[in-house]
Amino acid sequence: MTENATEGTRQTVMIAAFEGWNDAGSAATAALQHLHEVWGAEDVDELDPEEYHDFQVNRPVVTTDDDGRREITWPTTTIASAVLSPTGRRVVLVHGIEPSMRWRRYCRELLDVAEEHGVRTVVTLGALLADVPHTRPIPMTATSESVGLQAVLDVEPSTYEGPTGIVGVLQHAAAERGMQSVSLWAAVPHYVAHPPSPKATLAILARIEELLSEPIPLGDLPEDAEAWQHGVDELAAEDAEIAEYVQQLEEAKDTAELPEASGEAIAREFERYLRRRDRGNPGKGPTV
Repeated sequence: MTENATEGTRQTVMIAAFEGWNDAGSAATAALQHLHEVWGAEDVDELDPEEYHDFQVNRPVVTTDDDGRREITWPTTTIASAVLSPTGRRVVLVHGIEPSMRWRRYCRELLDVAEEHGVRTVVTLGALLADVPHTRPIPMTATSESVGLQAVLDVEPSTYEGPTGIVGVLQHAAAERGMQSVSLWAAVPHYVAHPPSPKATLAILARIEELLSEPIPLGDLPEDAEAWQHGVDELAAEDAEIAEYVQQLEEAKDTAELPEASGEAIAREFERYLRRRDRGNPGKGPTV
C-alpha cells in the first residue's frame, strides 16, 4: 500500500475470505463472490484439498451435469485474478474453506502463489456474531500490523488475544514475509446469524472500496439488504421479547456512538460518493 496511487499500474492486492469460523452469516465469502462477479475475475489456480481438509468434516458434493454425468466437487481453495479498469490494478481473489489441518503449510502455499502474482498487500475478510442491532449500520473493524498503514489508512493495530482462525494465521504469515496486510471484520447481529447477510456484505464491500479507491458496482445488493432488514423487522414485530431486545441494542448503540456525530463519517460518505460519480477519475486519497 502507498499513500497515493503510483504512476501507471497500482500495487497488486490479494483479498481472501474463508467459509467457516471466520464467516458469520456468510457475509465475508459473499463479498468475495460479489467481487469475483463484478470484476470479471478468472480462476487461475487452486490448492490440492487432499493436503488440508478432513473430508468427514467438509464432505465433497456429488452433482449431475447437463449431460447426465455424475461429478464430484471437492472442498478446495480457488485463486482468481482480475485487472480493474481504468486503473489497471491487478487483484487476486482467494475463496476457500477454513482448512482442517496443516495451517502453516496452507498459508505458505497460498502466499507462494501470491508472490508469483506480484502481491504486496493481503486483505483478509471476516465476519463475527455480535450484540448489534440489525436496524443500525453494520459495525466494521479494520486492523493492521503494518505500522505505516495504520497512520495512512486510519486503521488500528489488533488488540485481540485468544483463539484465532485461518484469517489470523494468514495475516501473521503475510507479515512474516514482509507483506503489508489489513484485516476487515463485519459484526453480524447474532439473532439473525443464518445466511445470507446482505447488509453485512454491503458494509464489507464499502470498506474495500475505501481501501482500494476502486469503485465497486453493487448491483441488486442494496435492495437485497433493504429487503433483509425489512424481513427481520417483521419477524421481530411478531415476538415481543425480541422486539424489546432489539430496542435495548439500539439504545446502547446510539448512546455509544453519540460522540461520533462529527464530520469524519460525513467526509467518508462524501469521498465514496465522489468515487462513484467519476469512475474514470479514481480517488486520489490514501489507497492500497
